[in-house]
Amino acid sequence: MLFLKRKFRIAVLVSGRGSNLEAIIKAIKNKKLKNVKICIVISDNPEAKALKIARDNGIKAVYLHPGEFKTKLEGKAEENYINTIKKARTDLVVLAGFMRIVKSRFIQAFPDRIINIHPSLLPKYPGLHTHKRAIEAGDKEAGCTVHFVNEITDGGKRIMQARVPILENDTEETIAARVLEKEHKILPAVIQMFADGLIKYETFPDKPIIYQEK
Repeated sequence: MLFLKRKFRIAVLVSGRGSNLEAIIKAIKNKKLKNVKICIVISDNPEAKALKIARDNGIKAVYLHPGEFKTKLEGKAEENYINTIKKARTDLVVLAGFMRIVKSRFIQAFPDRIINIHPSLLPKYPGLHTHKRAIEAGDKEAGCTVHFVNEITDGGKRIMQARVPILENDTEETIAARVLEKEHKILPAVIQMFADGLIKYETFPDKPIIYQEK
């Protein structure tokens, strides 16, 4: 008798256009992401393009009201998000352009099972306007980081980074476009490592893996 391995189930939280969600879906379809299933997509924005992308690909996608606060989940809204993710039997929570801070209750509900993609080479430039800050600082490179989520904004243990050069005539927009291409590669790569059981928080090193093009 052939026993099929249970697929690794991820919940993807989004707020906007869903380009990283789309990259995950393509990686699954192209077999670059193996034995992974998106069990649910959740957005705090009812108009998010990501919801349509998910539904067009046959993935359950829901808008959940984020509550009274503009930048964070808290109270009954937070509880609703937690319960919805748990009911989906989620192995990993992926924040892919989710523009809200998750608090301790949410983090404790999924210990060491929440990751985020951030458009800077953390610990540089947590928060917003990362490429503008890199240009103003005279940096020679920019990039993106997939990291564990903890109670410090963009402060969790880094898992993987990808770097791009900052060129002489670069703008925020040109840097963002190059960085986004890297985001679409490292986020699926990290998800696959989780699915393969290669990442455990306790034993993962303090320095991130540096992504290299194959």
